[in-house]
Amino acid sequence: MPSSNPRQEPVTHEGGGLLPHPPQVRLRLEIAYDGTDFSGWAPQPDRRTVCGILQTTLRMILRRPVRLVVAGRTDAGVHASGQVAHLDLPAELFASHERLLLRRLAGLLPPDVRVTGISEAPPDFDARFSGLSRSYAYRISDREWGVDPLRRQDVVHWPRPLDTALMQAASEQLRGLHDFAAYCKRRADATTIRTLLRLDWGRERDGVIRADVQADAFCHSMVRSLVGALVAVGEGRKPVDWPAGLLARQERSSEIAVAPAKGLTLVAVEYPPDDQLAARNRVTRNRRDQE
Repeated sequence: MPSSNPRQEPVTHEGGGLLPHPPQVRLRLEIAYDGTDFSGWAPQPDRRTVCGILQTTLRMILRRPVRLVVAGRTDAGVHASGQVAHLDLPAELFASHERLLLRRLAGLLPPDVRVTGISEAPPDFDARFSGLSRSYAYRISDREWGVDPLRRQDVVHWPRPLDTALMQAASEQLRGLHDFAAYCKRRADATTIRTLLRLDWGRERDGVIRADVQADAFCHSMVRSLVGALVAVGEGRKPVDWPAGLLARQERSSEIAVAPAKGLTLVAVEYPPDDQLAARNRVTRNRRDQE
């Protein structure tokens, strides 16, 4: 993984002397994709992934390998409208491509993924470690006739009516700092303690139910597990205090049905001001090291 502060290390030329490394520039990429036909973000052998497609396309344009560092690795089938990644390039190379890079990406990328913005970032910016929080939206239709055909890729049909007031009441008990082990797929030596900043339910203009979820970070399958538990409350199958009661458990609860991936979209990643990036990186890296 590239350093959060690209260094200009000296390199040795054929005569044995040292030459300065070409000046580097850190680029921030804003990315959107329809996750339906992707096996998630992370590169996998013989699998179509978002990162794989982006890195291959950038390599074609720049004629050199690149490595993207992403804010959050989304799972198979999960979408994004506000994904963020960074990469480091020699400043001279970027200068030669800067004017047309976005347009060339649009011409070469498949229609289900787009880079919507490219900008120079401070050296301390790290798409992963600088993030203060991630925000997701989850969309469900409980209408009798199903889902609008134009929304079939990012809205899940629910066959029974849902009471969003009950789901909201249950959600309010989940906010704050908790151990979400009951809602996470356990990974070796990884903490499941998270701060849930927001979990709100409402209906969009077309009647689609939308959950807005924000946390400092999410463990694996956490959002979809929260949605699955809260839908059980909305149906009337579980009491309002049931989802919060699961927080006392130290392992994943088999009672929770994980909601389908297609309803989930990463909508935003929040970062601190530029002068606070380095401090944020240290805090996040220390936390990861302790995991």
